[in-house]
Amino acid sequence: MKVKSYTRIHQSQEYLASLGKVGYRSQFGGYSLAIEEVVFAIVSQGELYLRASEETATYFVNKASAPLIYSKRGRPVILNYFRVDEALWQDPPKLLELSSRALLAARRERLLRKKQKRLKDLPNLTGNIEIWLWEAGISDFRTLKAYGAKRSWIKLRGVKKSVGVKILLALAGAIDGIHEAALPALRRQELVDWYHRYEQRNRR
Repeated sequence: MKVKSYTRIHQSQEYLASLGKVGYRSQFGGYSLAIEEVVFAIVSQGELYLRASEETATYFVNKASAPLIYSKRGRPVILNYFRVDEALWQDPPKLLELSSRALLAARRERLLRKKQKRLKDLPNLTGNIEIWLWEAGISDFRTLKAYGAKRSWIKLRGVKKSVGVKILLALAGAIDGIHEAALPALRRQELVDWYHRYEQRNRR
């Protein structure tokens, strides 16, 4: 399978050469493709998968393209990458266009991440909590805030069974930009009560 993947990598480098020098490295059990260290595609099991963006999502959905799925700790994880089928390989201009859009979207997201604080830089959050949040699918403050403290905590509980009420309060404080000890008394009590109700429901 490695031979097939390397063949596909070299084919991708040839077809997408006008975008820049396409480099590759091991990632997600396959190989990520990047231009100037910006990852925009993945080769897995000998197939090329392009990163989806707002501009390309409709195309891939209409084509019913298969998403990239890899196993993490025995669980399937669906990535935001879609397979390039044979018809697309036979249409180099279209493949180049979609690849260019994938690269542009990846660059925009990378720039946005640089402007944002890392999760561990928020009040109450440590490097370990940041890693747990990543594993739970929460990699930035925008996602953390969108989920809210309770839902984020539930997702964390899915990957780290030992998290308790202290982490719930830490998440709430991080979202509000304050130390958890500075949470208003009513807000703190509401979270603590919710935590105990959650624990009771799940012990039944």
